[in-house]
Amino acid sequence: MKLQTSIPIQSQESKIEYNSELLLLGSCFSENIGDKFEYYKFKTLVNPFGILFHPKAIETFLWMSTQKESYTETDLFNYNGRWHCFDAHSKISNANKEIVLRTLNEMLALTYQKIKSSTHIFITLGTAWIYRLQSLDMIVANCHKVPQKEFTKELLSIEEINQCLLNSIHLIRSLNPKVEIVFTVSPVRHTKDGFVENTRSKSHLIAAIHQVISTVTHCQYFPSYEIVMDELRDYRFYERDMIHPNELAIDYIWEFFVKTWINEQAVSTMDKVKEVQRGLEHRPFNPESKEHISFLQKLEHKKTLLSEAYNHIKWY
Repeated sequence: MKLQTSIPIQSQESKIEYNSELLLLGSCFSENIGDKFEYYKFKTLVNPFGILFHPKAIETFLWMSTQKESYTETDLFNYNGRWHCFDAHSKISNANKEIVLRTLNEMLALTYQKIKSSTHIFITLGTAWIYRLQSLDMIVANCHKVPQKEFTKELLSIEEINQCLLNSIHLIRSLNPKVEIVFTVSPVRHTKDGFVENTRSKSHLIAAIHQVISTVTHCQYFPSYEIVMDELRDYRFYERDMIHPNELAIDYIWEFFVKTWINEQAVSTMDKVKEVQRGLEHRPFNPESKEHISFLQKLEHKKTLLSEAYNHIKWY
């Protein structure tokens, strides 16, 4: 008896190695997978501007970074005692205006260099709904809890998303023509928009992505949305909010991702990194025992071997 549908794994040619350079942009799902890469000590940069939910926000960020643009004080605003930028997530916000400005421009410079060196760039789209600041006729990445009456809400058409993605690819390839670009759609359901509205949004994103990757080389699609919707069709795979995939679901998607995108040698190294990470998490009953001292010596040896093999691997 078959009780579950199964999405076939399509192994990719340009697989990720431990010397690969990875950049992940987009919705909070990028951070879920980014956390996995960071745990396993890959060379990874995740969401320098924080979570960016929609394709227009990602395009703006890529424009600013690839064109070596910079932000000035006029791009910031103060609300509820903190300084914000409409192009960035609230994690960049701060009570000190100079800190916000410095962080924004440092992240742009860091991203410029990362795009140039990246072997793989992953872009996760969360929603096709955007908010336009009426006073400036400006599409924002984040509303920063400014009253909703200041914005108009719009649904990007498939054609608009298509053009936005093509622009983003062009900006990336202007610095790095050979990079592999992988799109995915976040399985997080934006139910605050409405259930029907969420479906419309995801449909536009999926349709636009597939139009683009059918015409552009070295652009792929990873089915994170489909894995959750079609394989993990049960609320036990969600957090208590019934919106976000839980740790079990993320682990399942990660296993699928590893089989699709990571080469065998890197998988072997991941196992060794995991041994060390678990060792670092270990809390002994008796820290002074001979057994624990021997354990720490062996752990230190494993750390040294990995750091010698891959000089970017640091243990803190």
